[in-house]
Order: sequence, then C-alpha cells, then structure tokens
Amino acid sequence: MLEHGGRLRAAALEYGIALTDWLDLSTGIAPYGWAIPEVPAAAWTRLPELHDGLEIAARDYYGVATLLPVAGSQAAIQALPRLRRNASVGIVSPAYAEHAAAWQREGHRVLEISESSVNRALERLDVLLLINPNNPTGRHFSPAQLLAWHARLAERGGWLIVDEAFIDTTPAQSLAAHSGEPGLIVLRSFGKFFGMAGIRLGFVLAEQALLDRLDGLLGPWTISGPARFVASRLLQDQPAQVRQRERLRVDGERLAALLRGHGLPPTGGCALFQWIASERAKLLHEFLACNGILTRLFAQPPSLRFGLPADESGWQRLDQALAVFARECP
Repeated sequence: MLEHGGRLRAAALEYGIALTDWLDLSTGIAPYGWAIPEVPAAAWTRLPELHDGLEIAARDYYGVATLLPVAGSQAAIQALPRLRRNASVGIVSPAYAEHAAAWQREGHRVLEISESSVNRALERLDVLLLINPNNPTGRHFSPAQLLAWHARLAERGGWLIVDEAFIDTTPAQSLAAHSGEPGLIVLRSFGKFFGMAGIRLGFVLAEQALLDRLDGLLGPWTISGPARFVASRLLQDQPAQVRQRERLRVDGERLAALLRGHGLPPTGGCALFQWIASERAKLLHEFLACNGILTRLFAQPPSLRFGLPADESGWQRLDQALAVFARECP
C-alpha cells in the first residue's frame, strides 16, 4: 500500500507517544462536522436499496443529472483504469499517488507531467488526469482551461478526469455542471468536506453510459445502508453546509497566517490544508512528530502538508511547537 496521511497508530508506535496524545494534522479532512442524525434500525438490518433519497440529494447538491455513489472516490480511482486498454495517461504532478499507481497496475503508460507541459503533451494522451485544487500543492485550475483541454481530448475519444476531492469550499470552480459531456469524469469526495472520512463515500459524475459500465464493474451494495441514510440527510442540510464552508475558509486563512508568522510561508494550499515546499521539510516533520504533532511529509519535492487543528487547544499547541522550532532550529 502507498503511504497516506492519517496513519496515527503507526506514528504512535514509531515515536512512542500514546495515541490519545497526538495532534493529527496529516490529512486534508475537515476536523469537524455537525450532528449525525440517528440511523434507523432498518438501515443496519436490511440490505441497502436504491430510491432511498441518496442519489436525489447528491444530484441536487452537485447540480448534476447523473452520478454514481461509490465507496469513497478511492474506489473509482482504482476501477476507472479497468474501463480502458493500453492508454497513455498524463497525470499533472505532484499529485495524490494512488492515481498513477492505479493506472500503472492495469498496464497503462503513465506520464507524470507539469501543468506547463499539458498543452504540448495533450496530443499524445488518451487520458489527462489532474486534481483541482491539487493535492498536495493546493493549485487551482480554471474551469475555462480545463474545458479547453477536455474539448481537445473528447474530439478523439479521450478522457479528462478531474479529482475534485477538495473543491467543496469553492464550488463555483467545479466542473460538475459539465460532467454529462462525453469524456469528462469528475470525482467528488464526501468525507473530506463533511468531516466524515470513515463513512467511505464518494461520487462519480459523468455521462450515464460510462456510469453504467462502472456500476457493473463495482457490483451491488457498494454503499452501506447507514452511510446512505446519513449522507442523504447531510447533503440536504444547506444551512450547515454554508456554516462549514465559512468556518473552513476562515481556518484555512488562519493556518496560512500562523505558518507565515513562524517564518514558514505556505507554497500553496486551500481551505482544508496548507503546503510548504522546503529542503527542511523532513527536519520539521521529525521535530513536530517528536512533539506529538503529525504532518504529511512528501519526498518529491521535499515538502509538508498541514491540515487544520480541530479546536483552540490544537491551534495553541501548533503555535507553541512552531515557536520552539524557530528558536531551536533557526
């Protein structure tokens, strides 16, 4: 398995710090959500069924006519490469490593490309894949640019796959409204914005013919009954979504300001995380981990991603640790 953020138990063993004594900033998942509705007993005792309101709530939330619920966007990441054969796949990098691994696993030719080289590479690609905003850099791609790339690919049966796992705080930048067009596939994560990664739910937005193929590949009952019930309620709770969006925006700005205040200006980021590219990334990661603060370390380029603290005590703890680092490791 590839390494991911959130490996708190492994960190507890490695650094000899009790699980309960950690401040986990290693993911880009919202550290807070809202009250979970009580799940009816039938959701636990019966097999999940369609027409329970989940698809309707999700279509309304994303503003689309067609979508497919999946067991986290990770399920789609692993399945989509099985719908093509012998493809040349360009992935705008750095990027979430599971994308490249999934396409390579199915025997496709994978090219890691920079944003600036997309226009030159596009004619030799069957699939262009990118994350918007990017993980881990936080880089945003404009809808106009993405649609222009999609048009060039679609002319010859190519795909543009856009992973929008972190876009819920800036929904106007989403390509969801265009996802019914042939050759455009949009992946959305439920757990990150709603702060419920454990629910393992995501959505694929695309034309119906492709969704039917993907649905047949994944098989029945991919989403549990309790997950379907909870998600359908939260997707309809618009006032809470507005509050969550604003809170994440404010906290994202606060995190960027805190890092700048300690001489660590973010290289990029979004509302859910901040990213610092630095040759001292490993040193800072180790220092924080020894103090029970877990961040996400990347080797190439050397960099750290910071998620949001969940509460004021977490903010103060991070502030104090960074102050000590600045003093002891100038």
